[in-house]
Amino acid sequence: MPACRRRAWIQPLAQVDSPDTIEIGGKAIRIQRAGIVRVATLRDELCDEGVEDPEAIIRELKARTKADLFNFRQQLPHTQPQCAFHLEWDNLAVLEIESYEHWWNKQIRNDARRMVRKAEKHGIEIRLMDFSDELVAGIKNIWDETPFRQGRLSRHYHKDFETVKRENSTFMDRAQFLGAYYHGEMVGFNKTFYTGVRADHVVVMSKIAFRDMAPTNALLARSVELAAQRGARYMTYAKYSYGKKGEDSLSDFKSRNGFTKDGIPRYFVPLTSRGAFALRLGWHKGFKEAMPAFLLRGVSKSRGLLGKLIVRCSSGSSARRPEAEASPHRMVS
Repeated sequence: MPACRRRAWIQPLAQVDSPDTIEIGGKAIRIQRAGIVRVATLRDELCDEGVEDPEAIIRELKARTKADLFNFRQQLPHTQPQCAFHLEWDNLAVLEIESYEHWWNKQIRNDARRMVRKAEKHGIEIRLMDFSDELVAGIKNIWDETPFRQGRLSRHYHKDFETVKRENSTFMDRAQFLGAYYHGEMVGFNKTFYTGVRADHVVVMSKIAFRDMAPTNALLARSVELAAQRGARYMTYAKYSYGKKGEDSLSDFKSRNGFTKDGIPRYFVPLTSRGAFALRLGWHKGFKEAMPAFLLRGVSKSRGLLGKLIVRCSSGSSARRPEAEASPHRMVS
C-alpha cells in the first residue's frame, strides 16, 4: 500500500477514545481481551453500515496490532453469508416496517395495543427531544432510580452528569431521542440510530415506579411511527436472545411488539496462531461463553445476589426485589 494511502487508513490513536482503539478505513476498531485472546471488533457495530473490505482491515490489524482475532458481522438487509471466513450465526430482534398502521393492526398482539392505550389513558406524553442538558438530566435521573436493572447491578447508576452527557452524545447526525413525560417529569427515554435502511434502538428505558403506566410501550409505538415516516425498512432491538441464557421476559416483550428473531452471519478471523488455536477449541468468545449453560446461570444468579447484598450493606436499607426490576423496560447498550 502506498505511504500516502496508508496514512489515510491509519489514524492517530488520539482521535479515538481508548488506547486500545485504532481507526482503519474510517472504522474505529476496538481491541479487547476475551479469555486467552485479544479480539478486534468494530467499536460502533450497532450503527455500522457493514464491512465492505474485510481483507484490508485484516491486513492492517496484522501489521499494526497484537490482536489475535477479528470479529465482525454482516448488517441488515444482508442475512445470507457473503464471506468465506469462520462463521457463527448471531441473532437480532428485527421488525420489518411497512407502515405504522400495518404494525399496529397486523404485527403486534392485542395486549401490546392495550398497553399503548393504557399509557395514553394515564396521560403519558411522548416528546421528540433535542439533545440538551434537560434531556441529559432526565436520563441521569432515570438511571439513578435504582442500582439494579434486570436483577443485575446497573453500570449507569450514579454516573456524574458530564459522563452521562458524553456517553449519550455519540453519532448525533443520526441519533433520535424520545422522552416519555408524566405531569412534566421525564419517566422514560429512547435513543435510536438511523443507519441506511435501519432504525436501531440503542436504549429504551423507563422508571420502574411508573411501569404500570406503560411508558415503554408508548415510546416504542412512537419510535415505530417515526421510523415509518422516515422510510426505514427495518427496526432492530438488540438481540432477541442472549447466548446460553436463551429467551426470557424481554424476548417475550419484543415478540408481543412485532419483533422476530432473525439470524445474521458473524465472522471470526484468526490473525495469529493463538487466535487459530482458540478458535479450534471454541475459546474465541472468552471463557464465559465456553462455560456449560447450567454453570453460567448459577454464576449469573450468584452475581446478582452478591450485588444486592453489597447495595444493602452500603445503603443501610433493603434493595428492591429482583422481580421488580425484571420488567422489559430496558435493552443492553
